[in-house]
Amino acid sequence: MAGAQTSDPVVMTINGQKVTRSEFEYSYNKNNGDDVIEKTTVEQYLPLFVNYKLKVAAALDAKLDTLTSFRKEFAKYRDQQVRPLMVTSEDVENEARKIYDDRKQMIGDKGLIRPAHILLRLAQKASQGAADSAKVRIDSIYACIQRGEDFSDLATRLSQDPGSAKRGGVLPWICVGQTLKEFEDVAFALEVGQVSEPFLSPVGYHIVKMTDRKQLEPYDSLRANIITFIEKRNLRDMIAQKKVADMVQASDGKLTAEDVMDQKADSIAKVDEAMKYLIQEYHDGLLLFEISNREVWEKAAADSVGLQKWYKKNRKKLYKKKKYEEVKAAVVTDWQDELEKRWVAELRGRYAVEIDEEALKTVNKHN
Repeated sequence: MAGAQTSDPVVMTINGQKVTRSEFEYSYNKNNGDDVIEKTTVEQYLPLFVNYKLKVAAALDAKLDTLTSFRKEFAKYRDQQVRPLMVTSEDVENEARKIYDDRKQMIGDKGLIRPAHILLRLAQKASQGAADSAKVRIDSIYACIQRGEDFSDLATRLSQDPGSAKRGGVLPWICVGQTLKEFEDVAFALEVGQVSEPFLSPVGYHIVKMTDRKQLEPYDSLRANIITFIEKRNLRDMIAQKKVADMVQASDGKLTAEDVMDQKADSIAKVDEAMKYLIQEYHDGLLLFEISNREVWEKAAADSVGLQKWYKKNRKKLYKKKKYEEVKAAVVTDWQDELEKRWVAELRGRYAVEIDEEALKTVNKHN
C-alpha cells in the first residue's frame, strides 16, 4: 500500500483514527522490554493493542475527556513532563548564579565561621538552683580548658548538643543570621584558635572555640555543587513555572498558564517523539481506566443478578461446588473477565478496524 512507502506509515486505522508505525512501535517495545518476562511477538501483541485503542475510542465517544476531573489529572501529569523540558542550560546557569549571589549577599563582609562549642542546656524558666548548678559546671569546664585540656575531648564527653558533640563540638559553617544572636555576637568576635569565656544564650551556657574562618569561595569553584543542589531540589520545575508566569504576563491577558502549557506540549511533541507518545499514553490510560471502571469493574461488582447467574452456571466447573460466599471474590473477578470479553466483542462490532499487513511487517525492521 502507498502508506507503507512513507517514512512513518500507517499500520492501522481504528474508528477513523490512524495509528502510525512509530506509535505502535513505542507501545510494543515498551511492553516487551528487557524487564518483561513473557514477551510477545508483533502478531500476538496486535489484538491487545487494538482492544486498547477500541476502549479509548469508546471513552472519547462518551466524552470522558471533557470531564473536569480528567482534564485536571491529565494536565497535572503532562505539565510535570513538559515543564523540565522548558528549562535551558542557560536558565539553570542563571539560577545557579542567582543562588550564589544571594548567598554571598547574605554572608556579607563578616564571611563564614566554623566554630566548635560546648553546650550545657538550661531552660529559660529554670529554677535558680538549676541555673546556679549549670554556671558552676560550665565554669569548671572552662577552667579545664585554661589548664590545657583538649577542647574536642571535653566537648565529646560533656556537651549537651549531641549533633556537634560527636564531632568534638564542631558546628557547620555559618554566617550572620543563621543562629542565635547571643551566640553570633561572641563567635564572630573570636580569632581562629581563640576560646570564649562561658556565656548564656536562650538555650543554655556555651563555650566557643573558633576553628576556622573564610570568605565565600569564587562562583566557579562552587558552581558544580550549586547545579547539583538545583537538580536535587527540583528547582528546574520552579524555573519553568516562573517562565510560564512571565509568558502569561507578557501576553497582556491573551494567554493563560494552561494556554502556554498547551503550546509548549505541542511544540515539544513535534521534535520529541518519545515524549509525545508518553504523554499520549497517559492521556489514553486515564480514559481507559475510567471507561473500564464504568463498563466492567463497577458494573460487575454491582450486578448481583449477573453474579448469581454466573456462579450457578459455573458452580461445578469453576468453583468446585463451594458456597457463593466462599468464592465471591473469584466470582466477581471471573464475571469481570466475562463482561470484558462481551464488551470488546461489542466494540469490535461498533468500530471499524483496518490493519495494513504490509506496513505491520516493517515494525522494528526499518532504518
